[in-house]
Amino acid sequence: MGRPLVAVLSGAGVSTDSGIPDYRGPNGLWRREPGAEKLVTYDAYMADPEVRRASWRMRRDLGLLNARPNAAHRAVADLERAGVPVRVLTQNVDGLHQLAGVSPRKVLELHGTARAVRCTRCAARSTMAEALERLAAGEPDPDCRSCGGVLQPATVMFGQRLDPEVLGQAMAVAKGCEVFVAVGTSLQVQPAASLAGIAAEHGARLFVVNAEPTPYDALAVEVVREPIGTALPALLERIAREG
Repeated sequence: MGRPLVAVLSGAGVSTDSGIPDYRGPNGLWRREPGAEKLVTYDAYMADPEVRRASWRMRRDLGLLNARPNAAHRAVADLERAGVPVRVLTQNVDGLHQLAGVSPRKVLELHGTARAVRCTRCAARSTMAEALERLAAGEPDPDCRSCGGVLQPATVMFGQRLDPEVLGQAMAVAKGCEVFVAVGTSLQVQPAASLAGIAAEHGARLFVVNAEPTPYDALAVEVVREPIGTALPALLERIAREG
């Protein structure tokens, strides 16, 4: 028999040690900046140029493109390097799992990526770095160079649906894995959160690593409340040994 498939569902808490704020935690972006949620809401973004300009400034100020992987991202990459079959289902848009060394084809970005932008009219894609360079050069609301349409980050904004193909692949992983680790996620944003329940229903051992309680804790074989930067590497090392 081969080694068991390990699925890792990662949320914002995985990237806070890299300097990227979470959204719903006690010090989360939505609590500190109540108006920030509007900046990533599709209808408001499309309807109001002021919202778009503020959204671009927020992305510039967050400095996401300068963030680097932390111990939690490296631990997942180490698990793959150890020969364990791994799939990463991430709610994060920062691309740090791939930067840490996880094979890009093994990462499903449920909410898209903030490292690219796309045109809402013609779907042309380019890099976020280029868009931010245009912002720095004096374009407060850079438009599509192909057709003049509104550009948005290649992320799933509030009010937009997840890519059905990516979600379908994630559900297949949840149904087929033997171990499912939900880490740094409140497990409150659907449909991504439901993946933990799907995995448990199909016989996977569910581990939850999160500072706050989640709706799926009762289904878990183990709930870990320790800091993610130390707890996740220790847990994944144990899973690799037991596997």
